[in-house]
Formats: sequence, structure tokens, C-alpha cells
Amino acid sequence: MKKIGWKTATAIVVSNMIGTGVFTSLGYQVPELHNTFTLLLLWFAGGVLALIGAFVYAELGTHFKQSGGDYIYLSRTYHPLAGYLTSWVSLIVGFSAPVSLAALAMAKYLGIEQVKTFAIFVIIFIAVFQCFSLKVSSHFQNIFAILKVVFIVVLIIIGFIIFPSQPNALLWDSTWKNELVMPAFASSLVFVTYAYTGWNSASYIVEELDKPKVNLPKALIIGTSFVTISYVLVNFVFLYHASISELSGKEDVANITFYNVLGADGVKWVNYFIALQLVATISGYLWVGSRVTQATARENRLWKYLEKENKNRIPIRAVLIHTLISIIIILSGKFEEIFIYTAFVLQLLATAAVSTSLFLKKKDRTLFKGNWFLLLPSIFLLFSFYILYFTFANHPRESFIGLGIVLVGGILYFFDKNKMIKE
Repeated sequence: MKKIGWKTATAIVVSNMIGTGVFTSLGYQVPELHNTFTLLLLWFAGGVLALIGAFVYAELGTHFKQSGGDYIYLSRTYHPLAGYLTSWVSLIVGFSAPVSLAALAMAKYLGIEQVKTFAIFVIIFIAVFQCFSLKVSSHFQNIFAILKVVFIVVLIIIGFIIFPSQPNALLWDSTWKNELVMPAFASSLVFVTYAYTGWNSASYIVEELDKPKVNLPKALIIGTSFVTISYVLVNFVFLYHASISELSGKEDVANITFYNVLGADGVKWVNYFIALQLVATISGYLWVGSRVTQATARENRLWKYLEKENKNRIPIRAVLIHTLISIIIILSGKFEEIFIYTAFVLQLLATAAVSTSLFLKKKDRTLFKGNWFLLLPSIFLLFSFYILYFTFANHPRESFIGLGIVLVGGILYFFDKNKMIKE
């Protein structure tokens, strides 16, 4: 079986991370947070948290050496139920919902009137490419990942070299001291952490990765570092070229900002490229998500149907089920609601997975032998609990939807377990 190198793995990380979140999140943060230092600190803190997570996942991935990511870590460390729940959440929310959100965002940035119909068509089109072979998937992913990187760099350069033509949102006074202790700061982190979702994606396909001990850490760390720097700079550009009142409560913040920079004709091209780079996001989540589902299908009877591969070793049924669920999510929810409960559940998932690294014995670690390694998951867990608490407090309805999805997975596990016992 042909395997992928660190460049393709990095492309997957970058593709999964840079997507809907960075082009929509700021509008949900500025209604209560106005200080530029506060807002940029949010994005920097999210990047540090993602980078810490990337270090931890690099250690976990090289230790367990199996594709499946969270499912493998949790089921091997705690109990099969824990792994089962994470795969259920990944199937319904973790990988399918981001696909839905990216497709909906594409339609919005392109100004399509039939938003849901267009989003469904795009998902099906990209899913077809995922079903050919690993080589086709790799080329498809690399091309759109390069486009994504070039586009984000060009946006930053344009934003910095053009002087703002109107009052902007930049505010550097001492109000940041008060904003840092506001509940809004903590709850805003849920949007930021969602924007960074995907920092762990290469660990889910470690079996398809050549020389994983070298290439997995390289892909996770390079990809996450690049995205962190890009996110801080992009959000500075948004604040530099638009006012708080223009951005507040809006989803299409890039459209608003670059309308001010380039005018009506110029912003059309920005919107086209935002939509185009979201293709890599959708592709990346379908690729990685299908492998997590396949890993679960190998060990659980009710999922067995989804294990099947085509002649090119692509888990075609898993790709199709993620496609179907993404379409159902599009037809059943509103953008912001999907955004919040997805972010909440994904943070919960990452918290559980990172906690497994605390149980790795020093002799079993391959990358970080020193005792200081335990500081990394400890810092990650403290921040995660902080984010989860304030998200639940500020968005209880969406949080309960997320927890309800987890509960359904728990019920399904016991049916699956009983089925295995009887057979």
C-alpha cells in the first residue's frame, strides 16, 4: 500500500484547521470584547492550546501506531465504551458537522440563494473524489491545501499593505484587563478552539503515513504553528479594516472587511477564493473521519458494514455515511447552533483524548522522555475545563444538544455489546 509523506500529512492538518472558523468567529466575539489585545490574545491562546495538543497527539500517535486517533487512545487506555463514544461523536458531529458548516459557508460567501441545495451538491462532489484511491485523494488534498496557504498569505499581505480608508476596530487601551476576566472571554474561546479544530487530524491516519515517528510530529507541529501565526495576523487584518459595529454578530467577516479594502468588485474575488479553499476543509474531514469510522467498524458489530474498502483500500462506505450525515445536519439545523454544539462536543472529545497521555509510562514514550512532558496535557486539560464550563454556562441549550448526542452513543454501545455477547 502506497503511503503518504509529511507534506501530504501537513496539508491535511492545514486543510482541516483553516476553514469555516477563522472567517466567521470574530463576529461572535466583538459584541462584548472590543480591545484588540484581548481579541488577538484569544487567537494566540487558541494556537498555543492547539500546539500543546499537537505535541501530546504526536506522542500518542507514535505510541499506539494505529489509525483511529481518539478511538484507539480512549478504548485502549480507559474502556471500550470511551472509544465507542468518541467514534460515535466523531461520526455524528466531529467530522460530519464541520463538513456541513464549511459547505454552508461556501454557499454564503458565493452569494448562492439556494444555500442548502448548493452545500449538499458540493459535499457529494467532493466525496466522489475521496472514493477513487489514496493517490487521487492525496493530489486533490495537496492542490487545494496549497491554494489555501497561498490565499491566506495573500489576504494577510493585502491587509497590511493597504491603509484603512475608514475608522476601524483597533483599540489598544487598558480595557483588556477587565475583558480578560469577563465570562465572554472564556465563552469566546469556544469559537476560537473550533477554528483550530483539526490540529490532531494527521494522527487519525497514522497507518497511511510513511515513517510515522518522524513524519507525524513534523506534520502536526508545522501545520499547527503555521495556522496559529496565520490566524493572529488574519484577525488583526479584520480589525484593521472594519469597525466593531460592522463586524458584530456577522458570520461573513472576511466579506465585510475586504469590501472596505478592495471595493465591491475586488471582494467578489476574495469570496470566490474563500469558497474554493473550503473545498480542502471538506475533503480533509471526509478523509480523516472515514478512517476513524473504519477503525471503529473493525471492532464493533453494529458498525461492521462500514468497514468495507474498495479495491484501492478506500473505506468507501465510511466516506458515504459521513456524506449522508453531513447532508442531514444541513437540512436540520441553523449555522450558529450547529457551530456551538459542535465546538462544545469537540472540545470535550479532545479533553478526554489528551487525558490518556497522563497514563503513558516514561519508558513507553517515544518522543518526550522527560517528566516535564506531563505539564503539556495538564495545561491543556486546565484550559479545556475552563472553556467547557463557560460554554455550558453561556450556551446551555447547545451544550445539552451535544451531551444528548453523547448519551445516544452510550445507549447504542450497550446494544452493540449485547449483540456481540449473544453472537
